[in-house]
Amino acid sequence: MADKSDPRMPSAARPYVPALVDPNDLPPDYSSILAIIFGIAGVMMRQKAASFLSLVFIAQALANMKNLENDLKQIVMALTFAVMGLITNYLGPGPKVAAGST
Repeated sequence: MADKSDPRMPSAARPYVPALVDPNDLPPDYSSILAIIFGIAGVMMRQKAASFLSLVFIAQALANMKNLENDLKQIVMALTFAVMGLITNYLGPGPKVAAGST
């Protein structure tokens, strides 16, 4: 069935095997680091925008996850900070008003 002028040899085909890389040699995942930084900023400084930016970087880190065990720990920690920041911003106590001011 194959064309006689086809230079490919099916017997020479080998399956692709990716090179093994040590997990310690992987480049840093900047999106998960930024997610943690923005999550902590959202909790500590009560910044809603920082908490939402943390959620964006969490989604990016999930999409680009390379090492399941290490990356998942960082993503869960960042998600915890982002959710804590949103809960304290939206459901926490309001700003304090000085006595005598209207």
